[in-house]
Amino acid sequence: MADESEPQASPEPRVADIVAAASALLGRPLAEPVELSEGREEAAVLRCRDGATRPGGTVVVKTYPRTAEGASCFAAEAAGLEVAAGSDLAPVLLGADPGLQLVVMSDLGGGRSLADVLLTGSAPEARTALLDWAAACGRLSAGTIGQRSAFDALTTRYLAGRPDERHLAGLPGRVLAAAENAARIGVCPPEGLAAELADVAAAAAADRYLVFSPGDICPDNNVLTSGGVRFIDFEEAGFHPAFLDAAYITMPFSTCWCVFRFPRELSAGAEAAYREQVSSVWPELADDAVWLSGLRRAVAAWTMSSTSWLLRRSLAADVPMNSEQRSPHTRQLMRYRWQWLLAELEVVGDLPAIAALVRSLLAATAGWHAPELPLYPAFR
Repeated sequence: MADESEPQASPEPRVADIVAAASALLGRPLAEPVELSEGREEAAVLRCRDGATRPGGTVVVKTYPRTAEGASCFAAEAAGLEVAAGSDLAPVLLGADPGLQLVVMSDLGGGRSLADVLLTGSAPEARTALLDWAAACGRLSAGTIGQRSAFDALTTRYLAGRPDERHLAGLPGRVLAAAENAARIGVCPPEGLAAELADVAAAAAADRYLVFSPGDICPDNNVLTSGGVRFIDFEEAGFHPAFLDAAYITMPFSTCWCVFRFPRELSAGAEAAYREQVSSVWPELADDAVWLSGLRRAVAAWTMSSTSWLLRRSLAADVPMNSEQRSPHTRQLMRYRWQWLLAELEVVGDLPAIAALVRSLLAATAGWHAPELPLYPAFR
């Protein structure tokens, strides 16, 4: 910490305004802001000193773009943190201002994430972190059962009449657009595809086996603390069928840049760790007939959704998903998504029209010569 007797450079006006607004919201002064992410369109994530928490303590202040999507992210995060209160798996919400789209939360520190461990850690370390993380996803869901009405009411209040533009809210629509997206590379829809896409879209939006989730459970949206896994991004928070998070875990990481393969037995272990937790509140999920059918439809939903945004990026350029971190290339990841779904469907003969579509997509992109997706660096 700098000597406060020395002249201090004033923070840029945008940051100064955010700190002033957060201080007013809490009713006490915050100081010494440090930007944790690059701000854009009035969006920022700041760590600020807050002596009221403890001597030398800090809080995190977050603002969101002044767009419809930004308003949705603010509402989901504020409502999600309130629902997660008491779980010991998320930051504590200290204040939220709908007008300014500003949230103040407790600071969980700057520890490593699951992504860090998978990309740079050892195999034993990565295995332990993944299984702990999957179980924590399930514990958060199990511990918040019955709070959907509260979450919906909070979200409505925080949205203040604005539309819900979360990525997950558009998932069924992206599933239904799969044939249109496949046509971009000359693939025609097989017979029966429309009915199967409708089945998958309905499953993604179903009201059965609902669980609370941070929504975007990408492996960099957490901190591995001495007390265990803590989730730090609730911009996509909400209630959805448990199968969507289970599929996200096993595929893995359906919307993320940080995607390589797990050893197959470890993928199964992570799925089992999550399933054990959610089955404690939805006992029907212990039935393989229920679980496996739901899981296949969730994998199909995420894959058809990525055929929207990821195929578009693959056609534009075959570039790394994240230019600053080790990550797959767009075409490599797109084909991996199709390959994973096809393997899931073919073994039991489920959703044959979607399987046929995926085979055609793989055939149409064979000329990409995309290499096989390797294991995470920790397991190589």
